[in-house]
Amino acid sequence: MKVRFVLALLAALGVWACGRTAEPAKTNDADTLTRRQKDSIVSTLPIPGAGRIQDAQRATDRAAERAARHDTLR
Repeated sequence: MKVRFVLALLAALGVWACGRTAEPAKTNDADTLTRRQKDSIVSTLPIPGAGRIQDAQRATDRAAERAARHDTLR
């Protein structure tokens, strides 16, 4: 009788443990940075050619400003 009770208790515990969902992984603060913010950080590193990232960002900004000016010409 005790053996059946213990086995039933263990089976119930196993079913309960398997039914639980895992908690979501905690996010790292680096995951909240935008691509532009990450590129800005990389552009300050002492890596050959890293300074060109800022040049590319400036060119992108100018192109976006031009596009915005063209959109307002209607």
